Amino acid sequence: MEKSANYRLKRTIIFLLTLAGVGVWLIVNPASYESAPAAETPAAETPASASGESQSTVASENSALTILAKLEIKGRAPKTGYKRTEFYDGWPNINGCSLRQIIIKREAGDSAELSGCDVIKGKFTEPYTGKIFEAFAKSDFSKHIQIDHVVALSDAWQKGAQYKTKEERFQLATDPLNLLAVDSSANQQKSDGDAATWLPPNKSFRCQYVARQTSVKYKYGLWVTQAEHDAIAKVLETCPSEPAVGI
Repeated sequence: MEKSANYRLKRTIIFLLTLAGVGVWLIVNPASYESAPAAETPAAETPASASGESQSTVASENSALTILAKLEIKGRAPKTGYKRTEFYDGWPNINGCSLRQIIIKREAGDSAELSGCDVIKGKFTEPYTGKIFEAFAKSDFSKHIQIDHVVALSDAWQKGAQYKTKEERFQLATDPLNLLAVDSSANQQKSDGDAATWLPPNKSFRCQYVARQTSVKYKYGLWVTQAEHDAIAKVLETCPSEPAVGI
């Protein structure tokens, strides 16, 4: 009986020592006991309208949405006194080359073939229509391509530019940020409209277009009307991370 009792006592002591050892090991290595996390199931995307959260909350510091929120909203000033010459007299020369040709060369990129400063051949995707434009002579550019002020000068005049200095207006009119080589017909349709009255037919370019307009207005301290603000915001809600340009 005594041997049997001693044997049971030894087994109990060994069990308790083993259990204590396991406890110490788990304290030192807690991760070893945790079950592997289950693969995360992607959360279903919730439309902003359903969640009550504006998509602008995901906008970064340099997004067009963030910049749009910084623009003053007010009505148009009178167009009285507006003339194109209040901004500039024709395209200036930069390093001996016309700014018009410089912008066309920018758009045509590596496809541009030059004769001096003039682009005589080139190919690029015209942004307002989304169509491929190809020129085989300088006259093709003259017939079909215009240099558009993304923020039209008349629109700029009515939204703060008339209160700027002549030098500031010149910078606005000749800033490459505010210039695009575009289809002549599309540009004529736009006229001096803002985003509330005209957007490019090429829907895939609209985010870039309104982001550029917003950037120009911010850079030069211009304001937007409520209708214009809302139109820009509606476009940018589809692309909240669209960056501002050149600022």
